[in-house]
Amino acid sequence: MLKEDYLSGQVLLIDKPLNWTSFQVVNKLRWEIRQAFNIKKIKVGHAGTLDPLATGLLVICTGKMTKQIDTFQGQIKEYTGTLVLGSTTPSYDLETEINETFPTNHINETLITEATKQFIGDIQQYPPVFSALKKDGKRLYEFARAGESVEIKPRTVHISEFEITKIDTSTTLSTSSSTALSKGSIHVDFRVVCSKGTYIRSLANDFGKALNSGAHLSALRRTKIGDFYVDNSITIESFIKNLHME
Repeated sequence: MLKEDYLSGQVLLIDKPLNWTSFQVVNKLRWEIRQAFNIKKIKVGHAGTLDPLATGLLVICTGKMTKQIDTFQGQIKEYTGTLVLGSTTPSYDLETEINETFPTNHINETLITEATKQFIGDIQQYPPVFSALKKDGKRLYEFARAGESVEIKPRTVHISEFEITKIDTSTTLSTSSSTALSKGSIHVDFRVVCSKGTYIRSLANDFGKALNSGAHLSALRRTKIGDFYVDNSITIESFIKNLHME
């Protein structure tokens, strides 16, 4: 592509790596585009934040296409990931250490599968306190890291699909509701299709509660936004390599 293409507007599908913030990806791509074409200023933004510990599809818009960011953000999203039953963390994921453990000996495969039905449709969800949402001009994670309590209001989100794809435990699973898994962590792989504003970390936390236990997210990957698929995305390294070959 030419300089004019980026200025007039492009939609870039990037596979965000682990431990990068969405903001860091935007900054990196903006800098590389400016350097490649000797551009002093160009608009670059993303259509939907991914947490640093999440990977997958990040829709990046350049130039005039940044006007479409709100439209892309509002589209249906799909995620795959893993949650761990039997323990919780303050951030609902691995950003923070485990702060509490719970029994899992009463949980079986049938209960896990049946529990997903509680979360289909419109649900009320509390965003994690370790999030970038703002309250009184401050990010929620700023309150959390400072040890300050803050009131968080629930909001309505929509989950159209919640599928359990794998259950991993050290014991042999039983599909019988009368046979429970042994005590210890249970790793559950899942796929979720949801609306804008859904926090999968909060879903993991709530899922643990629904099973009278606790849970946290151990892995998350965004696979789809609207008609954009992660299978059609490229890595940051590939984008930079292609950019400087143009």
